[in-house]
Amino acid sequence: MKLLIANRGEIAVRIIRACREMGIGTVAIYSEVDRLAPHVLMADEAHPVGPAAAAESYLDMDRVIAAAVDSGADLVHPGYGFLAENAEFARRVEAAGLTWVGPPPEAIRLMGSKTESRRLAAEAGAPLIPGLLEPLGSLGELEAFAREHGFPVLLKAVAGGGGKGMRRVDRMEDLEAAFDRARSEGAAYFGDDRVYVERLVIHPRHVEVQVAADTHGNAVAVGERECSIQRRHQKVVEECPSPVVTPEIREELFRAALAVVRAAGYRSVGTVEFLLDPEGKVYFLEMNTRLQVEHPVTEEVYGVDLVREQIRIALGEPLSWTQEELRPRGHAIECRVYAEDPFRGFAPSPGKITYLRRPGGPGVRVDSGVLDGSVVPLDYDPMLSKLVVWGPDREAAVRRLRRALGEYCIAGIATTLPLFRVLARLPEFERAEFHTSYLDELLASDRIAELTATGDPEAERVAIIAAACLATLEAGSLSGDPFEHAGGSGWWEEGLRVLHGRFPR
Repeated sequence: MKLLIANRGEIAVRIIRACREMGIGTVAIYSEVDRLAPHVLMADEAHPVGPAAAAESYLDMDRVIAAAVDSGADLVHPGYGFLAENAEFARRVEAAGLTWVGPPPEAIRLMGSKTESRRLAAEAGAPLIPGLLEPLGSLGELEAFAREHGFPVLLKAVAGGGGKGMRRVDRMEDLEAAFDRARSEGAAYFGDDRVYVERLVIHPRHVEVQVAADTHGNAVAVGERECSIQRRHQKVVEECPSPVVTPEIREELFRAALAVVRAAGYRSVGTVEFLLDPEGKVYFLEMNTRLQVEHPVTEEVYGVDLVREQIRIALGEPLSWTQEELRPRGHAIECRVYAEDPFRGFAPSPGKITYLRRPGGPGVRVDSGVLDGSVVPLDYDPMLSKLVVWGPDREAAVRRLRRALGEYCIAGIATTLPLFRVLARLPEFERAEFHTSYLDELLASDRIAELTATGDPEAERVAIIAAACLATLEAGSLSGDPFEHAGGSGWWEEGLRVLHGRFPR
């Protein structure tokens, strides 16, 4: 048996590892710039699918399906992103006689429409934020909704996701411009300019339920995740379980999530997302019909392999566990490490990784799509890796996260690691006192500049050590890992990155 991975980066590596444990052969695909990428080197075989531009390679259905057929693959796993939630791609994979490792194409289509999924959720009895169940027909309809429900309101693209095509509006006079902008973004990003509106929940928490359903009528909720630390509606840090979900709220979340799964005729693994308002009221948000980026925190707490389960379901096998057998243990936190400079407007930072040291030790997991020496292209999502830590409780997990962040070093490019080091030591993070706007507000405040001031004596001390170590390495009189000579501080990364241009290897 052979499986083609229609993706790249860390998720392709993750799928290869699951297949290897299951005795399934793997086929990677790659664009011209990914010829020497880790997922290509790890797979049993690899096939080119075109130039760097995603539209001409990873998003080209004809080329991806041709690679699957030519390689003799039996299954196609889409990972997440690219074609993972494209119902037409799923149909074409099945039409080619291949097994699609994902939900039925009709479930993808249904839950991919924000208005249709809201209507289905309402029929299933899931609680909804007050809003329209149909796309807006005119600006007048939008103005009527705002007069009835008040401000603020949130405009959302019907086919949207990832924060694209969303616009908050606080005043009647701003409605027209926001309506036009949301429609324009929907057309540009999703090929669909339809927009709907709902009342905006102020300072909610984003809590999602991991679900799994098989072809035998079994469906389970594999815990919930806290995903409230976001930048511009994109998740940055995730946890399992949510530190604010009570047993009563958890029961409500699970009941609503499984009702949506059954109403959609869903099978495979997926995620039903909710908002939790400051009073603890639950609202259905959307369903993601794929494996989530943040699935590792659930795996660490529940002791499951969600990728393996996804493949088993696609092969027609029943779920590995019942709801009663799924018992959480401890707490896990994930940080998404991006090739972006968080203190320069999150500017992309492509280039060559000149030094890489991953953290290790008890309770530390790094799902990575890069190696020491990898060249990070500008053509794709800039996520490099996911740092996941586990502890017996949240307090222990936070301490472990700080330790692991201090060990993690990526030099040659800017990354979001320094932001996580700051975030992990903030009192409100330690107390889990945050909401979906928390990080955006923090980044917009003067406080972030104060927290990252260059006058930090620890930063200065380690920068000096970094310079000395690097200069001595160049002179050939120091052997071993320069990180060890820097005392293990996370500021080593910053010192090395800044000094690399002055002391080139």
